[in-house]
Amino acid sequence: MGRKTKVALTVGAAGIAAWAASKAIVKPIPRVGKKALEFDTTIILANRGGLLEAPENTNAAFSKSAALGVHGFAIDIRLTKDEEILVFHDEYADRTTDLAGKISDFTLSELKNADAGYRFKSEKGEYSYRGKGEQLLSLRELLNQFTHMFMNINLKDSPETYEGSLMPSKLWRLIEELGAEDRIVITSAYDEQIDRFNLYAQNRVATGAGEDEVKKAYAAFTSQFGHLYNPRADLFRIPEKLGVFPLGTEGFIKFLLQLNIPTYYENVNNRDSMIQLINAGAAGLITDCPTFAMEIIQGNLAE
Repeated sequence: MGRKTKVALTVGAAGIAAWAASKAIVKPIPRVGKKALEFDTTIILANRGGLLEAPENTNAAFSKSAALGVHGFAIDIRLTKDEEILVFHDEYADRTTDLAGKISDFTLSELKNADAGYRFKSEKGEYSYRGKGEQLLSLRELLNQFTHMFMNINLKDSPETYEGSLMPSKLWRLIEELGAEDRIVITSAYDEQIDRFNLYAQNRVATGAGEDEVKKAYAAFTSQFGHLYNPRADLFRIPEKLGVFPLGTEGFIKFLLQLNIPTYYENVNNRDSMIQLINAGAAGLITDCPTFAMEIIQGNLAE
């Protein structure tokens, strides 16, 4: 046996020994459960109120989805010029309204005077809500109007922007004022925003994983050192795939569940994906078409 072969075997044996020792010493520590996430079945969240069925982020969409029996809403928030929290997805107002410019260029009053149904088209291609008086909602209005609904609130403004720097503190003050701690979860693609928010919330509100945390968890799952992963989130809101990496698998869902972390999958709009994820153990589905999703849940088609 050559010297290089002996060295390789020694290094390999040392690696196995380190792995075995870490398995024996280090035990995964599950997250402490949050009341807001205590559901017994897969829940349905209407994305932006159900953006394929009514103008997104409007009372028409939220009310329609609530009447269907969805468990809650997945919404995005941005800060306005006068530092009010608006329920809105895109950076620019012309995504859905008749205004042109950034959300941060307008006051809440100006945005509420916009036609929030201006660009919504029905299945027939008609502008069925244009000029019908649909308005955008502030987060305060939405939380007050739907007090019985669970909400996944997603912070969209980058922490590097002025609006993003203010959002965590303003959001926490509103949640605390309304006593909404136990019916929401806060998520963001930016891990930094989640950390900033939690400086104020002090773990009194369920928080999700940012993009870096998701990558860290998946790397741990696919390695032999998953037992060393120490989660910093109460929930994962994730797509079915992250690039070429499949996240919507039973194995990954179980890996997170062992740590008491439920998974919510976003952009789930077709029957096969819904059924596959339900059967794999997904805790929640975020969908643009809540009518279809509720038919699947209520019809028990996932058997």
